[in-house]
Amino acid sequence: MMKEITRRDAVIAGLGAVAAPTLAMAAEGAAAHTATKAKAGAKDGGAGATVHRFEMNIEDTLITLVGNQTFRTFAFGGQVPAPLFHVREGDHVEVQVNNLTTLPHSIHWHGLLQRGTWEMDGVPDMTQLAIQPGDSFTYKFVADPAGTMWYHCHVNVNEHVATRGMWGPFIVDPKKPTPIEREITGDYILMFSEWASAWASKPGQGGIPGDVFDYFTINGKSFPETQPIRVKEGDVIRLRLFGAGGGFHSIHIHGHVFQITFKDGHPLPAPINADTVLVGPGERYDIVLRADNPGRWMIHDHIDHHTMNGHTPHGGVMTVIEYEGIPRDQDYYHWAHKTFVPDFYYEESLKKPHGVHRNPVFKGELVA
Repeated sequence: MMKEITRRDAVIAGLGAVAAPTLAMAAEGAAAHTATKAKAGAKDGGAGATVHRFEMNIEDTLITLVGNQTFRTFAFGGQVPAPLFHVREGDHVEVQVNNLTTLPHSIHWHGLLQRGTWEMDGVPDMTQLAIQPGDSFTYKFVADPAGTMWYHCHVNVNEHVATRGMWGPFIVDPKKPTPIEREITGDYILMFSEWASAWASKPGQGGIPGDVFDYFTINGKSFPETQPIRVKEGDVIRLRLFGAGGGFHSIHIHGHVFQITFKDGHPLPAPINADTVLVGPGERYDIVLRADNPGRWMIHDHIDHHTMNGHTPHGGVMTVIEYEGIPRDQDYYHWAHKTFVPDFYYEESLKKPHGVHRNPVFKGELVA
């Protein structure tokens, strides 16, 4: 069972410290949680729906975007992106959120309809009071509809979401997958965001008109500290693209024509063939790519200055599709001699049983 965190517990432990296990993890990296079956006939999923209970801290955290460029964030579970929520359509979800930072926060479950649970929508002074430093709040809702959803803070979104990394993926598997979903062999999450280094060490500030965004990331990392996407010929992969920050990202994939199949979690009546897709703030696009052209193929943002790290080109929103069997040891290749880090796109976590999944790659350093 979860250990309840009171305001007193958090204050005694220190607001910059972990007052209780942050999403207590099993050894394999999946969050420990309680899961029971809902009673038959429940309006929220009927017989067979699962009740998931989780606990998550909000922590003052220092992350590294690339090289020596660090950034102070208010991180869910101490990581950016936040832990992956992966449940089934109709499941009950209960999340106890403990605010261990010095500023108020909330969570908006973006894309989830909150039918009959409007007070769980996470908007301060509209549906709830913001979660104050040292306090906790428990969200309870049903995972509906299915699709690629996400969650983010809804307090001072201009700063907390646009430039402090308070966002994470929320994937709801459908009860009845579409035909194209049944073909998928690999599933990947790519969350795009931008950062204004002028505010990197000034939490509580930034996210204002006129900000100069000079770092651009996939899953909180800039190239070359992103990771390649490894496939083999014949794979059918789904890339779930998220506009997690405040800017647009024009994502282009070399060597392939992909299909845009879902918008904001909802299937399109007719998939669109494309090689570039524009992802705006808050948007999600699921694209399906058939691995039919062996080689090494670049994925990058075609808003050209988004492929820079500060004033240095060849960075930012860039990665590579690597086919199995194509040599990776050429000296000119950026990742020729780097260790591959799996699950950078939550591709391994999405294969695990439903629950909440953390990733040590995204874990930051707690700030006291």
